[in-house]
Amino acid sequence: MLLQPYMNFDGRCEEAVEFYRQAIGAEVVMLMRYSDSPEPCDPQIIPPGNENKVMHTTLKIGDSVLMASDCNCSGKPSYQGITLALTANSVDEAERLFVALSDGGQIHMPLEKTFFSEKFGMLADRFGVSWMVLVEQKPS
Repeated sequence: MLLQPYMNFDGRCEEAVEFYRQAIGAEVVMLMRYSDSPEPCDPQIIPPGNENKVMHTTLKIGDSVLMASDCNCSGKPSYQGITLALTANSVDEAERLFVALSDGGQIHMPLEKTFFSEKFGMLADRFGVSWMVLVEQKPS
């Protein structure tokens, strides 16, 4: 069984893809626009003028896959009750990822040492996506 997050950026997907590519090294595996569809877009679902928005994309981030789209293109993505946890391989990597993801976003808990991790912090990025960045505690 495999569970993969699928995110709706509601018209800002291409911007999010570029941000994650630069911030955390996301690799675009596939990107399809509504204009690439062999079937016409339903104007009640995808308003005219949004044909070049992202119908589907697959990003590889480390060993994980994140899928996303623009869905109805209203420009108001909302992420409630979901947090993406990003486990870094080192303190330096965690610090770099945290700074990059928080650019234009909001820090909820600064990246700091905790009883369960050398570094742990929480933030919402510029799209409102909640993230936890941590360094996995090594067994003693």
